[in-house]
Amino acid sequence: MRLVIVTGISGAGKVTALKIFEDNGYYCVDNLPIDLIESFADILFGQTNEKNKVAIGVDIRSGKNLEKMSEVLKNMKAKEQNYEILFLDCNNNTLIKRFKETRRSHPMGDRDSVENEINEERAKLEFLREQADYIIDTSNLLVKELRGEIEKIFVLNRDYRNLFVTIMSFGFKHGVPADCDLVFDVRFLPNPYYVPELKHKTGNQKEVQDYVLNSPVSHEFLNKLVDMIKFLIPNYIEEGKNQLVIGIGCTGGHHRSVTIANELYNQLNSSDASYGIRLSHRDIDR
Repeated sequence: MRLVIVTGISGAGKVTALKIFEDNGYYCVDNLPIDLIESFADILFGQTNEKNKVAIGVDIRSGKNLEKMSEVLKNMKAKEQNYEILFLDCNNNTLIKRFKETRRSHPMGDRDSVENEINEERAKLEFLREQADYIIDTSNLLVKELRGEIEKIFVLNRDYRNLFVTIMSFGFKHGVPADCDLVFDVRFLPNPYYVPELKHKTGNQKEVQDYVLNSPVSHEFLNKLVDMIKFLIPNYIEEGKNQLVIGIGCTGGHHRSVTIANELYNQLNSSDASYGIRLSHRDIDR
């Protein structure tokens, strides 16, 4: 029996996550009343049938009864009913944007602002986050990337550490991404913009990559950058960080930043990595 409790902040992707579980053969129940969860677990662990993989959605909609979840989890442990907790998180700015785009109100819609509602929800769910076996921050994840992370843990049974790395190229003239943890300015590298045959190409094309990287300075910078990030990642994992956004910026976000971001991604991306990783070129089409 594998029982997963899926919880997290409203708007972070819990409903999507449950659909992914369902697609992978899990029997899913969303928003089951807290008073019934322990009885439901007793039934599951007390019989052998085809429902040997179950995901239960628990969130702020349980209201005041949510406080009872601590006692439920304690009782399940006492009965040796093994469970795992998946907590989906997301930064406030992204959550606010999602609520605006979907035109849906926050479940705690009695506060004076969406941000206050989110903060109140965080406080009420903190006890579940502290007990979570897995934390996935969906701030920068596409649905297919969330699917990949869930399947890695709950289908492929691969070892998982709660860090997801996003490498993002951008142009300084369009502003520094607000959610970057680390920002590197590569405007000192050779600039293909001033080469007529390269001006309208991007760092995704070999000609531009060769031009940018055909410099001792570029190679030295890239080697030192990769070395530093490889040093930082295990320390961030040890500290409990679950989202790392690395910004690589040049003037317009087309040439140098894209090239370096691609190279950094290629050197950090590994099938046996203890972290998830994605690549994003924010301004490449601007």
